[in-house]
Amino acid sequence: MSQHPVLQTVSLGPQWPTIDPFLFCAHHDDAYPEGNAEFGPAASLEGRQMGSDFAGKDGWRMYHGSAVPGFPQHPHRGFETVTFVRKGLIDHSDSLGAAARFGAGDVQWLTAGSGIVHSEMFPLLSPSSPNPAELFQIWLNLPPEDKLVEPYFTMLWNHQIPRVEFTDSAGLTTEVTVIAGAVPNNSCEAPQPPPNSWAARADSDVAIWSIRMQAGASWTLPAALGPDTARILYFFEGSTLTVADEQYQSDTGLAITSDCEIELVAGEQAVELLLLQGRPIGQPVAQHGPFVMNTRAELEQAFEDYRRTEFGGWPWPQDGPVHGAEPKRFARHTDGRVEEPDSQSA
Repeated sequence: MSQHPVLQTVSLGPQWPTIDPFLFCAHHDDAYPEGNAEFGPAASLEGRQMGSDFAGKDGWRMYHGSAVPGFPQHPHRGFETVTFVRKGLIDHSDSLGAAARFGAGDVQWLTAGSGIVHSEMFPLLSPSSPNPAELFQIWLNLPPEDKLVEPYFTMLWNHQIPRVEFTDSAGLTTEVTVIAGAVPNNSCEAPQPPPNSWAARADSDVAIWSIRMQAGASWTLPAALGPDTARILYFFEGSTLTVADEQYQSDTGLAITSDCEIELVAGEQAVELLLLQGRPIGQPVAQHGPFVMNTRAELEQAFEDYRRTEFGGWPWPQDGPVHGAEPKRFARHTDGRVEEPDSQSA
């Protein structure tokens, strides 16, 4: 190998740097306490910057929530959100009247398109035990021709998301959860993404993989489909990870080459990784807050459209609705279709 496959490294904080076609990646990990009657924390909120509580006091955050942690109603246009919940539950509500409760390995893939307002609340349903929550939210850009498509969301329930296990010569395992893309030379392929997603294009080479390696395990990350695919590997849990004979500490993002296989070896502790990859869209990005367009004029039009229409308005009585005390997961779509994965498979 003429060049080491790690092109650049960055330190990881709450929000992780990304590469085209991705715009944003946040890792939310909160050790919430017992819940109260309003599904918020049964603990004092004193000393928090309410309305924008991101400091992590006592190991958890209220974010923009006032009673329940989370993100009350806010707009989006021009991109997609991919929300992968590892622990806890999220209550989704939107300006189209759709709603969902999902978690414990589920993924919601929301195409904001021409504009949607939604809320994402983290209800603390247990009044007698802690309510830990952990999730990734990833923003995936839309190409110019799809930025104003009709908004909608797709649910990828836990039981629908494939996981493939690899065993090395020492009998140690690596498990890959395939949220998007396919593992080369393997039959493991993610469910179909939304039709207007950049990930739905066969030549986009988009992959979103969650990788868990046993302590001491080795696994060879396969090459991407195309040499122009961009790749970043986030090492967020464990002690050390060796990448092509060079060792890295946890909380490190590694931009890596895509045109060759790369050997990964976990250190003395189990390792957790997130891989984002895709062929760049390669178009200008004009972003301000929740809107992502290609030009400044399009961005100004997005704000004008939102002021004028509120993207359909907000049909809910609260800014951040919570869908009751029953932990059952569901999704209710605008066409009346209801999904209840707990009645099919956990």
